[in-house]
Amino acid sequence: MINRTGGNQMKDDKYKLLSQVAYLYFIEDISQQKISEKLGIYRTTISRLIKEAREKGIVEINVRDFDTKIYALETHFQKKYHLKFIQIVPTDAVDSDQEKDEGLSRAGAAFIKQRLEINLIIGVSWGRTHAQTIGYIENRRNTHSVFVPIVGGPSHVNTRYHVNTLVYELARKFGGSSQFVNATVVQESKALKEGISQSKYFSELHDYWSRLDLAIVGIGGKLTVKDSQWRDLITSDDYEDLEQREAIGDCCCRFVDRDGKVLKGSLYERTIGMDLTDLSRVPSSVGIARSKPKAKAIWAMLKRGYINSLITDEAAALENLKISDDLYLPEYLA
Repeated sequence: MINRTGGNQMKDDKYKLLSQVAYLYFIEDISQQKISEKLGIYRTTISRLIKEAREKGIVEINVRDFDTKIYALETHFQKKYHLKFIQIVPTDAVDSDQEKDEGLSRAGAAFIKQRLEINLIIGVSWGRTHAQTIGYIENRRNTHSVFVPIVGGPSHVNTRYHVNTLVYELARKFGGSSQFVNATVVQESKALKEGISQSKYFSELHDYWSRLDLAIVGIGGKLTVKDSQWRDLITSDDYEDLEQREAIGDCCCRFVDRDGKVLKGSLYERTIGMDLTDLSRVPSSVGIARSKPKAKAIWAMLKRGYINSLITDEAAALENLKISDDLYLPEYLA
């Protein structure tokens, strides 16, 4: 048996103390103040010993079901675009589109439940993702908040995800009130649109838009009428104009180019929806959108600061890195 004396004994005693403090703090869940009293050591020393125990590998902390790589990517985007919040839903090559949509919607539902407080004014756009997101919201509670549409409705042949329905469902689930919009998002002429926008009933909506606490918006991708709830209202001349001006997507039914510039013109002047510059002034504005085809539009929205929070998926985030020639890309792929 080796008799440990001198320096070796001191090292053993220090190691034992580090282990004891770590055990009491991490396993027994005793506060640092209580450990200080128990061992007769200053509280500041206990804090230093806990830190040292972790640095020496005496304590190893593992968190299950937490993707550190995704977290690092979220942190990168949060700093790059000065976001208040971002969540990137991991994707797998074997996942179906339905499974990916469900993952995004569940994340969106969790965000909304966490952010909904008392007496807020919440603006909502619409679409399939929003409908699915709201469908996942449970645990209803009374917030006395006001829910309002920030875009006009779809055409009469595409009403499945009407903004009024989504606003009503949110108000019902969160014990609030709702305002409705009684006009399609795209009107036949600028004069018709202005007549509606300047009407007495619409003035209340405009007032709410100027006082929003939270805006929940979708982001549309490339120009296509497939599965569209409103683009059937766009004329062939509108499409030609948007293609010539290289539109890459829309938000609140406002089309933008790859730099995030809003494409104003005939369609813009006939559209009933919140301006993106006004959206950028909302204290909390979250975009919920996923997939590689929407990456350009998502990047444009982030670049211009139209939204300050984002819920998306890994595929869109990775494509974003590529599109923006982000130097973080090699590190993420490593």
